[in-house]
Amino acid sequence: MLDHPTLDQLKTLRLDGMAEAFAEMQTQDGSADLTHAEWLGLLIDREATSRETKRFESRMRTARLRHVGASPEDVDYKTRRGLDKALFQNLLTGKWIRDKRNLMITGPCGVGKTWLACALAQAACREGVTVLYKRTTRLFDELELAHGDGRFPRVFKALTKTQLLILDDWGPDRLDASQRRDLMEIVEDRYGNGSTLITSQLPLSTWHEVIGEPTFADAILDRLVHNAYRLELDGQSFRKQDAQTGDGTPEN
Repeated sequence: MLDHPTLDQLKTLRLDGMAEAFAEMQTQDGSADLTHAEWLGLLIDREATSRETKRFESRMRTARLRHVGASPEDVDYKTRRGLDKALFQNLLTGKWIRDKRNLMITGPCGVGKTWLACALAQAACREGVTVLYKRTTRLFDELELAHGDGRFPRVFKALTKTQLLILDDWGPDRLDASQRRDLMEIVEDRYGNGSTLITSQLPLSTWHEVIGEPTFADAILDRLVHNAYRLELDGQSFRKQDAQTGDGTPEN
């Protein structure tokens, strides 16, 4: 007789995990043999799992990753593209983010740079890290608009307060004066406070030229690169391989 009122009260208290577990346990053989403490423990475990799942899903929505389904378990270590397996698996632990270090992933088009960045982001979200993904060209467009309509402080805060900021597809266009200033402000505020992951088809040796003005370039790259891990990929595009073989790959 208490089943329905109890479920209603659990839902009213927003204890959805407990409510689901309670309903399931009513129909399971052997539940009647559990002690009160065992029942309560199972309900609490389900509630804790449910809440963590919801927090993870919220972090993933906020991150707005390009490849939402990029999973650490699906990383392809067999294809020849220069991916350092030991380093990447170390990166998946998230220690580099806790240490507030950066990561640069470079390589030609189609070798999975963005996908790998999103897999690292998903691993970070699982560990409670806040993540924000931005395609670099669109970010600069967004910042330009934000300067004009008064949203810049809010946009800037989102970029600097997230624990992991992903700037995807850096370059090849040379930055203008406004973009250099904005990037300098972002990396300055993030330095020592968060981690930045940048993907680019361009080798690091050309980034100075992309930024343009030498003083800004020196300052920006000093804050981005000096404490950064590097993944320098090579090899043939996955998309070209798929076109030749007709097979799919989880990193496309």
